[in-house]
Amino acid sequence: MADPKGFLNHGREVAKSRPVEERVKDWNEVYVPGSLLPIISKQASRCMDCGIPFCHNGCPLGNLIPEWNDYAYREDWGAASERLHATNNFPEFTGRLCPAPCESACVLGINQPPVTIKNVEVSIIDKAWETGDVAPQIPERLSGKTVAVIGSGPAGLAAAQQLTRAGHTVAVYERADRVGGLLRYGIPEFKMEKRHINRRIEQMRAEGTRFRTGIEIGRDLKATDLKKRYDAIVIAAGATTARDLPVPGRELKGIYQAMEYLPLANKVQEGDYVSPPISAEGKHVVVIGGGDTGADCVGTAHRQGAASVTQLEIMPRPGEDRAAHQPWPTFPMLYKVTSAHEEGGERVYSVSTTHFEGDEDGNVQWLHLTEVEFVEGKLTPKPGTERKIPAQLVTLAMGFTGTDRENGLVDQFGLDLDERGNIARDADFQTNVPGVFVAGDAGRGQSLIVWAIAEGRSAARGVDRFLTGASDLPAPIRPTDRALMV
Repeated sequence: MADPKGFLNHGREVAKSRPVEERVKDWNEVYVPGSLLPIISKQASRCMDCGIPFCHNGCPLGNLIPEWNDYAYREDWGAASERLHATNNFPEFTGRLCPAPCESACVLGINQPPVTIKNVEVSIIDKAWETGDVAPQIPERLSGKTVAVIGSGPAGLAAAQQLTRAGHTVAVYERADRVGGLLRYGIPEFKMEKRHINRRIEQMRAEGTRFRTGIEIGRDLKATDLKKRYDAIVIAAGATTARDLPVPGRELKGIYQAMEYLPLANKVQEGDYVSPPISAEGKHVVVIGGGDTGADCVGTAHRQGAASVTQLEIMPRPGEDRAAHQPWPTFPMLYKVTSAHEEGGERVYSVSTTHFEGDEDGNVQWLHLTEVEFVEGKLTPKPGTERKIPAQLVTLAMGFTGTDRENGLVDQFGLDLDERGNIARDADFQTNVPGVFVAGDAGRGQSLIVWAIAEGRSAARGVDRFLTGASDLPAPIRPTDRALMV
């Protein structure tokens, strides 16, 4: 145990954010650089090293949280990094982007603020990069087997790194022009600077993983041809089919899916554009969807100089404390104020869009909405609550419904789908096609980054067993495992 009285002697402290008026003028991460290290030892000491550490249950990766908390408390950064990497290929990603279900499951959180597990994690990995403790792990011998990974998001990268380290020759195919999937183009720079992806990719290249960008399987290269080239294939193409809003006026100009809008802002930071082809500058922006992707749109619109930003959510506003039907250690639905929300804008709950109104040139100008309430378990419009709000740029951030079917990948492989429209797989993450496996959102449906990495690691074990007859690679989850929720 780090410090038996740590949680009694120290309260919870989190990373300090830069002032709003400063950070909305740039695209750097919102936190004050270096603000964590001076406080992180005390924060790690709050971990009680419980007899039954429920944080393990909250995290699908099975992170050894009490162990690396103890090392962080003692400032043994090398040992902390080793324990952290034992279960997580990319802690710099999860330490910045994960909603931290481990903290919701922290035993201390029963009656006190939980341990800042996420902040400890990111402190360890940032220190490890700084001190050179993150190095390529080159396999001692090669198996002679080849694997193609389709998609370079967290699931694909995790699977690729595990299989490369097992001695297989791995090539990652990415349809975008750069590696990273949604990490690259779906996550704004102010949440995670892309240098974190770049240096991890360089580590993977040094280990032997090969990357092929600008190639979409199904369109640029037939799935059947890919199968002939490789001994095994891992599909980690994500669940990229966005949920749409089929209401009158949807065809008006100025209404975009979030993943049509967000990548362009990231491409400006990559140097591809001087200014984004779709910009919120000077416009009244409406974001439909109250989740993390919606918040990313809000923060992006602030930095582009929007005249106003309004975020709509059809569900009621969550409470600030655990509801009785969401007891510890489940992951509760709580009212969350992200860094983007701190920067301004209005959040409106329990409303539904009825239609859009445009000008004579076909540009969206107004969004009409109505309040809704639950009647006999169904969301129903409240009579007399209709109104309209200005909307010159609308982004739809309502989630995703499944993997892409239009590019031909699913049909060309002849893959079976489950009842939710995800690619079906067995206990080894193998599809109905021998030698073809699936990991991440393509098989699970839209989920969290920790689940994606856990899926990639687990699918890698299935591939390794398929290729060699046995495997020592870890498999933290089964395909049927789900988050600890009520």
